Amino acid sequence: MQAKTPEQSKTILTDMVLPGETNPLNNLFGGELLARMDRAASISARRHCRHIVVTASVNHVAFSKAVPLGSVVTVEAKVSRAFKTSMEVFIDVWIEDRISGERTKANEGIYTFVAVDDTGKPVLVPEVLPETDLEKQRFEAALRRKQLSLLLSGKIKPSEATELKALFE
Repeated sequence: MQAKTPEQSKTILTDMVLPGETNPLNNLFGGELLARMDRAASISARRHCRHIVVTASVNHVAFSKAVPLGSVVTVEAKVSRAFKTSMEVFIDVWIEDRISGERTKANEGIYTFVAVDDTGKPVLVPEVLPETDLEKQRFEAALRRKQLSLLLSGKIKPSEATELKALFE
C-alpha cells in the first residue's frame, strides 16, 4: 500500500450561507457548519484510502468567528495522519469578504474516520507523508491527540502515552 501526501486528499467545498441555514442573529447554524465539515472531511478520508469511511469522532471544533448570512464559506480538509485503520482529518473553514474577496479563517476542526469494507469491517489505510511545515506540525500533533483520546477513554494506561509523557520530561 503506497503512502500518500496530505495534498492528495485535499478537498475544498465552497458554498454560500442562505437564510434557511441561519440562526436568529443571521449567522450560520453551528450544526450546519459541522455537517459541511463532516462532508468535506469524509471526502478527504475516502480520497486517501479509496474505501468507504465512517466518522469515528469529532475530536475538536473551534467556532472562532460567526459566519454571517450571505457569506461565501470554504471548507478545506486534508488527512493529517493515518494510523492502522483510522485517519485524522484536519479541517479549516474560511469566509470570504463579499467586497474585497479577502479570506479570513473562521473555524477549524479535527475529525477521525475509520476505513471499512462493504461489510463494515475496518481495513488498513495508507500512511501519510507530510510535506509542508504545517502538514508536519499537524502530523506530529496527531499522535499526541490520539494518545490523549485513548488515555481519557481508558483504552491505554498513562505509562503507554509515550508522546504525552515526552511533553512533560
